[in-house]
Amino acid sequence: MIGFSRRGLFAPPRRRPRRGEEGFTLVEMLVVITIIGMIMALVGPRVLNYLSESRVKAAKIQIQSFSSALDLFYLDAGRFPTSSEGLGALAHPVSGVASWNGPYVKGGNVPNDPWGNPYVYKQPAEKDPYEIRSLGSDGQEGGTGTAGDITSSTK
Repeated sequence: MIGFSRRGLFAPPRRRPRRGEEGFTLVEMLVVITIIGMIMALVGPRVLNYLSESRVKAAKIQIQSFSSALDLFYLDAGRFPTSSEGLGALAHPVSGVASWNGPYVKGGNVPNDPWGNPYVYKQPAEKDPYEIRSLGSDGQEGGTGTAGDITSSTK
């Protein structure tokens, strides 16, 4: 109802809050935010650990895929790509290989490892005809955990 009052001409009357319409207090909001923060502190490290483990698994799967592609290259060319030709020989024809029947990798390009670093290809390797290596999360040789190297000879 609008009318004349002490507060001014045509000012709406004051409305009193009804029971249950008060809303949340600042203390209640802080308690909820604190509980959410504690839950995230417990769950967060586990989620990050799963993420890093999944990157290691993805690198191992990519290396296995490269190994299969290198076997197909060997069947066509009679040899493995040299270290100087690298894994790029799986995506693009190389000189001196008349029977190249690629690309041997999906998409026609060699992807980087899950951390964005290029894979290291060495031919011949010490024990195997070739070695494919991801340098891990740190991008440097050696290391432990997710920073450790992942190679084609890793079981």
